[in-house]
Amino acid sequence: MTLSEACRKAADSVLMPKALLEFKSYLQKQPPPCLAMERATSNEPEEEEGSEPTLTEEEITAAVDAWARGVAALPKPWQPQKPVLPVEGMRNVLITSALPYVNNVPHLGNIIGCVLSADTFARYCRLRNWNTLYVCGTDEYGTATETKAVEEGLTPQEICNKYNTIHADIYRWFDISFDYFGRTTTPYQTTIAQDIFQRLLARGFLLQDTVEQLQCEDCQRFLADRFVEGTCPFCSYEEARGDQCDKCGKLINAVELKNPQCKLCRGVPVVKPTQHLFLDLPKLEEQLEPWLEQSWATGDWTANARYITRSWIRDGLKPRCITRDLKWGTPVPLDGFRDKVFYVWFDAPIGYLSITANYTDQWERWWKNPQQVELYNFMAKDNVPFHSVIFPCSLLGADDNYTLVNHLIATEYLNYEDGKFSKSRGVGVFGDMAKDTGIPADIWRFYLLYLRPEGQDSTFSWSDLMLKNNSELLNNLGNFINRAGMFVCKFFGGTVPDMVLTPDDKRLLARVTLELHQYHQLLEKVRIRDALRCILSISRHGNQYIQVNEPWKRIKGDEKDRQRAGTVTGVAVNMASMLAVMLQPYMPSVSLAIQGQLCIPPDCFVLSHNFTCTLPPGHRVGTVSPLFQKLEHDQIEALRKRFGGGQPEDLAVEPQAKQTPPASVTLTAPGDPQLIQELTEEVAKQGNHVRQLKANKAEKAQVDAEVAKLLELKKQLALAEGKSPEVLVPKGKRKK
Repeated sequence: MTLSEACRKAADSVLMPKALLEFKSYLQKQPPPCLAMERATSNEPEEEEGSEPTLTEEEITAAVDAWARGVAALPKPWQPQKPVLPVEGMRNVLITSALPYVNNVPHLGNIIGCVLSADTFARYCRLRNWNTLYVCGTDEYGTATETKAVEEGLTPQEICNKYNTIHADIYRWFDISFDYFGRTTTPYQTTIAQDIFQRLLARGFLLQDTVEQLQCEDCQRFLADRFVEGTCPFCSYEEARGDQCDKCGKLINAVELKNPQCKLCRGVPVVKPTQHLFLDLPKLEEQLEPWLEQSWATGDWTANARYITRSWIRDGLKPRCITRDLKWGTPVPLDGFRDKVFYVWFDAPIGYLSITANYTDQWERWWKNPQQVELYNFMAKDNVPFHSVIFPCSLLGADDNYTLVNHLIATEYLNYEDGKFSKSRGVGVFGDMAKDTGIPADIWRFYLLYLRPEGQDSTFSWSDLMLKNNSELLNNLGNFINRAGMFVCKFFGGTVPDMVLTPDDKRLLARVTLELHQYHQLLEKVRIRDALRCILSISRHGNQYIQVNEPWKRIKGDEKDRQRAGTVTGVAVNMASMLAVMLQPYMPSVSLAIQGQLCIPPDCFVLSHNFTCTLPPGHRVGTVSPLFQKLEHDQIEALRKRFGGGQPEDLAVEPQAKQTPPASVTLTAPGDPQLIQELTEEVAKQGNHVRQLKANKAEKAQVDAEVAKLLELKKQLALAEGKSPEVLVPKGKRKK
């Protein structure tokens, strides 16, 4: 074999789909290029993993200066006009989340993949005083709606009205801050979609061709994709739809299905020819590729969005059918096709434009203004090709100065316990059920954002929800904020005391400032989950600061000790004030509660890049009370059983957990004895499991995974005990 043949064979093997996926997984585990470069070029000694970064004198001085400037250092809050329109000279951010199908109820995975992620980023943008518009709505046309209408014995319009209300209620409960939540069954949708179609037609980007299509002779109709089920030709999954296989994710032509069945009558359809219109993607590819390169160079696309888009282009684009033999949809305005409607994946993304048009008649200032507007699209990874290839091609071909996506943010999948969400089998929590669990919306928001599937699939777990609520929220974040406020009330009559900063205090200011900078850097890159860790890290610094300085003891000492208690209390309550603002995109109701308890002035409730003294000496706080409640083991087990499948629809709802105040109320070290006992047992159990694996010489990957679980449990135990845990590293893993 020649060298060139060997290279070609190696390249072919690497470029096989399975190898590409493995290579993608490997790349996602590597540090960011900038971080790797910094490590390679820095002359400073590398620090051990888990140790605090060394602070420079410049960082400490800058942090102290920013603190001293106080409110004067904060940006002025800015209120946009109504309706929100682009403003010359400002950063104008347009945010969309993938339009949810109107025919079903969204589950937790749908919510975190689209609307909740987009909402968190939109709230952050507004805190930055960026001129922000966030729109969404229900996708109401197409086969899915017709199918649901048949199932429920309603008209398609009645189905849309019913489920649009359900969706809107769910998102309202989750506190999603849409500027406008609309729907696609509007006159604007017809007008705008038909205009884009006519422009594509006039510019020669549409084709006409004969399509082999399944026809049900019993129902006397051509069967659109969703009216057909059969065996997937790729993975042999027996319940594949006529457009896509839910198991392997591949797109399918309905005629390729093995053993096809009509979903309406369960008859066996036959293949017959029919005329359809196609978007000429190969012809549009010459416009698509340079636009993609430019968008990737200047915008933030998640790694999976780039990978999926590249795979589509690498395989070569093919003409895409944009019409369907349906009644429920946007009519095709062309002779010979007036009995057809637009295919939902051509039509639905145009809903972003029509929904904005229903919000303001000046919608073109957002959607035909790429010079001034940055567009962020949020979605799950299965929606990527339609937003990165098909929709941009439609707009590029229409050639009307449309705003195209700059930042395409796609999540992986959220799974449920050991499987997938399934409404029909009663598995998993769906949006209309969450509020009946007795768990507040902000707790759901926190946990979903904590495990947001950013780089790989993640899994919802009831045990983990309880653990994160009771440790991270109750014993860490809530404990710190509650104690800081209670110290002001109990020791200083509700008034923030004078503060005399020591070198240790100044280092704390610098450390908190670094975490705040990291929070901004991550959210600007839409790394929402990682930015949440910065909030929790700051509260851990705060808990450690309080534990080390013991203001409840010093307040009983001499003048010097009382002064020290006042300084610690004043710094701590200002940290709590800053956390209230940082927390707003994640837990808006909790954030508002902190603002009320600490009486944070509205002009101070803005997001700065510096930790500043926003509650100066003399500021009066209000009534301070616990922010979170403990989730009990019995309550969680009942919920696990209820949503585990096979449960009756009307199963009694578990009552809310008792309003047990956290340990912080006693102004002593945190620590719930029952939680500590449970975690101690879990650590011991997991430690034995790891030792057994090592004794049996299990594969390294399996051992490493179980060790990681052990370290996480140890961290949670340290939190429950009121300690500030270092990041634990397995033996032999520390850097030299």
